[in-house]
Amino acid sequence: MTLLLKEPVKRVQKLLKEFDQNQEVIALDSSARTALEAASSLGCDVGAIVKSLLFKTEQKYTLCLVAGDKKASLNKIKKILNIKDASMASANDVKNVTGFTIGGVSPIGHLKNITVLIDNSLQRFKYLFAAAGHPNCIFKISFTDLTKITKGSIKELVE
Repeated sequence: MTLLLKEPVKRVQKLLKEFDQNQEVIALDSSARTALEAASSLGCDVGAIVKSLLFKTEQKYTLCLVAGDKKASLNKIKKILNIKDASMASANDVKNVTGFTIGGVSPIGHLKNITVLIDNSLQRFKYLFAAAGHPNCIFKISFTDLTKITKGSIKELVE
């Protein structure tokens, strides 16, 4: 079975096409499970890779989109959300909330409606690369379009 026919990848592809007919999921021969692997596979700066990090925030979940060369700051996330407690979601929570496995979590196409925060450091790149539902599938998008398609809020999320 080709990777593009897997259900999570098709879910991302559908939303991309609805947003912009020219958008498409790219299946890679090599892994893009980590930001470093993705950058190596694509021949781009590791910072242009969008890490989709799911945080458990008290009674709900928040997806933080962070540059591959940066580290999310729990303190900044808690302050932005005005909450006392936040932690990385477990692999099971990631699968249940987003419908994706870790390494293939896309910024779009989640099973449940979740708040999306986008780190402002991603603005430094003309194009960004994000996971598309599988560790070997990605899509290329501008910062402006990423903000529009995710309906995310731009914040300073990194240390």
